[in-house]
Amino acid sequence: MIIDAKDLIMGRLAAQVAKKLLEGEKISIINAESAIITGSRNHILDHYRQRRARGHPYHGPHFPRMPDRILRRAVRGMLPYKRKRGRDAFHRLKVFIGKPQALKDVESQTIPGINLASSNTGKFMRLGDISRELGISRDRWES
Repeated sequence: MIIDAKDLIMGRLAAQVAKKLLEGEKISIINAESAIITGSRNHILDHYRQRRARGHPYHGPHFPRMPDRILRRAVRGMLPYKRKRGRDAFHRLKVFIGKPQALKDVESQTIPGINLASSNTGKFMRLGDISRELGISRDRWES
């Protein structure tokens, strides 16, 4: 199953994907940089900066800055990844920035009820914008 994350709320997407992964499906998520997180800009950035600053630079915990890795970490948080069942499910997940050449011709599916239109708030940030604020330039994740 291929899911286009454009204009989808990251938490709702992660919950639905985790459920499908535990059922045994293989899932690829494309356009991870276009997924959104709802809330005020300052609150979102403070939350992610705090997560990045936590721990020790050498010993961790290490939190991601790339948009595909942020989305992957959100899905991991909804899986029992310390058990074999959760690890196997997590290995069936692939997340991409943009649309890779191998998946150009394949049609993506939608999951009902998790798009921006179903949210009544106008405050949100895209994962690509969060990534740029955390110090990853667009050039790095486009190459």
